[in-house]
Amino acid sequence: MIRLRVLVGVSALLAAVSACTTSSQPCAGVGVTSGVGVMFLREGYGDLAGASYELCARGTCAKGELRQEDITRVNLGLPDDVDPDGGSVRFRVTPKGSTRPEIDASTDVKLTRQSDGCGGGAYSRGLAFTKKAGLTTKIPPNVTAAWRRHLKELAAPSGATTESP
Repeated sequence: MIRLRVLVGVSALLAAVSACTTSSQPCAGVGVTSGVGVMFLREGYGDLAGASYELCARGTCAKGELRQEDITRVNLGLPDDVDPDGGSVRFRVTPKGSTRPEIDASTDVKLTRQSDGCGGGAYSRGLAFTKKAGLTTKIPPNVTAAWRRHLKELAAPSGATTESP
């Protein structure tokens, strides 16, 4: 009788373990990455197409050139083993042909954990930059609205409008 209970218990444990490993849920960090991102709303600035940007945090930087857009998302990937402790994030934009940045902003932020739903995850933080609010972890509603419009424009076929008749 004891042997039968042990066998039933072991069988139940094996069934539970195999159910976890055959889950259709993505695991082990799939879909989450460590990093910092800034949504940059260019309202109030002149033409910044071709301007260079630099986003730095934790001793690493992402650099590139801005395209002609009303809102831009700039991302900096961080190592998977980054810690969540506070640290400085710096965002700089230098107009094309200039050596002096038009934007040079920094703020201290603590990274937040994103779970992959399976025990893993990553640390990241989203920020926004506007002329009025500067570099902030509180994403203003007008930035969110501008980003949604931008995504709709990207999803629309070329030459089509996103307005309803």
